[in-house]
Amino acid sequence: MAEIIDGKSIAEDVVAKVKQGAAALSQTGVVPGLAVVLVGEDPASQVYVASKSRRAKECGFHSVQHTLPVDTDEDTLVKLIEELNADKAIHGILVQLPLPAHIDAGRIIQTISPDKDVDGFHFINVGKLGTGELGTAFVPCTPAGAMLMLERVRGRDLSGLNAVVIGRSNIVGKPMANLLLAANATVTIAHSRTSDLPAIARTADILVAAVGRPEMVRGDWVKPGATVIDVGINRIPAPEKGEGKTRLVGDVAFAEASEKAGAITPVPGGVGPMTIAMLMANTLTSACRSAGIEPPVL
Repeated sequence: MAEIIDGKSIAEDVVAKVKQGAAALSQTGVVPGLAVVLVGEDPASQVYVASKSRRAKECGFHSVQHTLPVDTDEDTLVKLIEELNADKAIHGILVQLPLPAHIDAGRIIQTISPDKDVDGFHFINVGKLGTGELGTAFVPCTPAGAMLMLERVRGRDLSGLNAVVIGRSNIVGKPMANLLLAANATVTIAHSRTSDLPAIARTADILVAAVGRPEMVRGDWVKPGATVIDVGINRIPAPEKGEGKTRLVGDVAFAEASEKAGAITPVPGGVGPMTIAMLMANTLTSACRSAGIEPPVL
């Protein structure tokens, strides 16, 4: 059976280092500040925002939450972000997605200062990551967390290893591929239009699934000994638990894949906890940069 890569444990390690870094930084008079903006009352978004704000306070951050009504107009949201850009007590700005349909999410993301873009979605940070400027880029939190988990198993230098990323989203697939390239892996990006996807997956020493389709990656897609990073989180019916009950699964058929893989992330308890931990790390990094101090190494 494969080694289970414990995302909860690694995330707690990251948060512990962030707490230490924040405490040290506060001795210089700088307290990391994170502002989270939520528009509307989407239940899932409310849960995510609450957990992010809770983690920020736990890390000793100055934590601010702006909850706006669903009918907030785009210009009002832009004005709020511009105010946060100018606020020296705020080092990270996160606008919870998805936004209501009448708001252009692209415009909102590009309004956030690249220096406070702790989600890593601004074109400047995307461009830095794509050109290998990792030292000054903010990397999107989910792929950054997945990469840290991968490093615990494979190390920082992935020379000679084949990596296959299934999924080409701007939030996970593309930045994950860029991180793997920066670590010297040979990278293939596969997606819904890829021919003979199972055969391509079987070439992977490192297989990253980020497609949002429950248990799509079967055990016979996995090369023996491969490291499998499952980014998916899907809720499916679980009649065995009772009528109307559900359970969480990833994009990988875990039971099958864990018989072939050398190491694998579970769902839940894998990449998920790492995402918020890396958001805290990015916010600390932004605060350190503003103070001219080197951020801690994770």
